[in-house]
Amino acid sequence: MGRPVNVGELVERAGKGEPRAVARLISLVENASPQLRPVMKALAPLVAADGGAHVIGLTGSPGVGKSTSTSALVGAFRSQGKRVGVLAVDPSSPFTGGALLGDRVRMQDHATDPEVFIRSMATRGHLGGLAWATPQALRVLDAAGCDVILIETVGVGQAEVEVASLADSTIVLVAPGMGDAIQAAKAGILEVGDVFVVNKADRDGAQQAVRDLRNMIALAAYGPDDWKPPIVSTVAARGEGIEELVRRLAEHHDWLVGSGRLRERRVARARDEVAAIALTAVRERFGDLDGDDRLDRLAGRVAEGALDPYTAADELVEAVAPS
Repeated sequence: MGRPVNVGELVERAGKGEPRAVARLISLVENASPQLRPVMKALAPLVAADGGAHVIGLTGSPGVGKSTSTSALVGAFRSQGKRVGVLAVDPSSPFTGGALLGDRVRMQDHATDPEVFIRSMATRGHLGGLAWATPQALRVLDAAGCDVILIETVGVGQAEVEVASLADSTIVLVAPGMGDAIQAAKAGILEVGDVFVVNKADRDGAQQAVRDLRNMIALAAYGPDDWKPPIVSTVAARGEGIEELVRRLAEHHDWLVGSGRLRERRVARARDEVAAIALTAVRERFGDLDGDDRLDRLAGRVAEGALDPYTAADELVEAVAPS
């Protein structure tokens, strides 16, 4: 149990961009605090469905330079005078459940900038490379006046395409010589990328990676009003190509707004968020059955063939939460 929180005061301070208040709110989110419901209720009017922060996801295999690219993007957006939030979603420590802080070490250049908020979040075993609390953390940063929010995933492979469900714009990073371009197609990442980046473009094989991506994009069917993902070559460690990447992201955001897709994506994001919260509540209620033999009895009947699993599930739901 943490110390009592004055929700109204905390949200007000966070709305002014006060780093400590923002950090406290995200901690409440990560810890699933009982005060989370009044916090989210207070934040709701501050988050617009068709405005607010431009949420940008970065995904790709380990070693392609996501953290370096994130840091370079932070610098580029700050040069435009924008307030930036960064959620670096790290693998959980198997010992403490906490986040590994390598990403924050790489972004030390921005650590003292009051207009940049960087937070590492542990996945805590959540599939998809994103912490379960990420959608609520996005709300906190949006309400805190961030113009841009960058979400960097753990880079664990196919499941990390989940970032696309949270982001307005998704960057897929590949690197030459790693087979990333072909792997992207296999993992289904090709379908979710809004901008493709060949990072470390000063290495041998960079042009081949660009050609591979271009050929795969050419195989997709795009309508006249659809967004066709551009390919940007960068050397993030030296800041090369970052200006073009920022420009392409701005073009995608303009397309989202003009086509009405921005609101569609954010409604879909809210839908997933509501469903996840509801399912969590159901699971918590089912957890009360640990000392109850109803589930065991139903499972036994299913194993014997006396009952099908759907009917058993319906009976269990009715027993736990009568209609």
